[in-house]
Amino acid sequence: QLRLVESGGGYVQPGGSLRLACAGSGFTLDYYAYDIHWFRHAPGKARVGVACITNRVGSTNYAVSVEGRFTISRDDAKTTVYLQMNNLKLEDTGAYFCAANGHSSYPCEVDRAAMDYWGQGTEVTVSY
Repeated sequence: QLRLVESGGGYVQPGGSLRLACAGSGFTLDYYAYDIHWFRHAPGKARVGVACITNRVGSTNYAVSVEGRFTISRDDAKTTVYLQMNNLKLEDTGAYFCAANGHSSYPCEVDRAAMDYWGQGTEVTVSY
C-alpha cells in the first residue's frame, strides 16, 4: 500500500519558518494518481484542512488562515510533497498530517475530509 511519512516539524518562534515533507513510498505513478492534502489538528480543536495539491498539473488550494504564508509543492522525482510555512503564528500550532485522496478535484477541495491514506503526523509548535 501507499505509505505516507511526514517530517520537518519542530519548535519555532512566531514569525519563523518550517518546511514539512510528506514522503510517499511506492511507484511514482501511483503516488501522483492522488491529490495530496495537509491537515492540522490543534489542541482542543477539530482537524482542519490547510492546503492541497492536485494530481495532474499541481494546482493548489489553501485555507484562508494560511493564504500568503504557506506554499504546497511536489517533487516528482522524490515522490514527496512539501509544505513551506512562513511567518508562523501561535495559532498554527498543532499536529500536521498529510493524506492522499484518489478522487481528484480541480482545484482540490481543501476542506474535504474523506481521504484514502493518512500519515502519522508531525508536531509543529509555535511559541515564545
